[in-house]
Amino acid sequence: MFDRLSAYAPQALAVLRIITALLFIEHGTQKFFGFPAEFPAPLDPLFVVAGVLELVGGLLVLVGFFTRPVAFILAGEMAVAYWMFHAPQSVFPLVNMGEAAVLYCFVFLYLVFAGPGAWSVNKQ
Repeated sequence: MFDRLSAYAPQALAVLRIITALLFIEHGTQKFFGFPAEFPAPLDPLFVVAGVLELVGGLLVLVGFFTRPVAFILAGEMAVAYWMFHAPQSVFPLVNMGEAAVLYCFVFLYLVFAGPGAWSVNKQ
């Protein structure tokens, strides 16, 4: 039975890429537009860079344009976010609220190696 599901791996990868990108874009819109929720900190230069990466990078991953290099940059952004802002509070991601950063980091790393899947502007 599972062998038949393998035929749909490119589409499943595309769904993972698209949903991840849509969720990631919200972090950028939150920083710049206060949507869907207010951003609690003032926008210092580091948060502006993060917001641009989240908006522009998220849109590029969403449509599957330069997915591998963009995903590599976004994985790095999430690693930096985790180690700079979350890890100093606690070693445990559940305690330091860094679960999303860790998960995004590894999903983006997966996209670096797997590519965009189906339904992308750039084909693998």
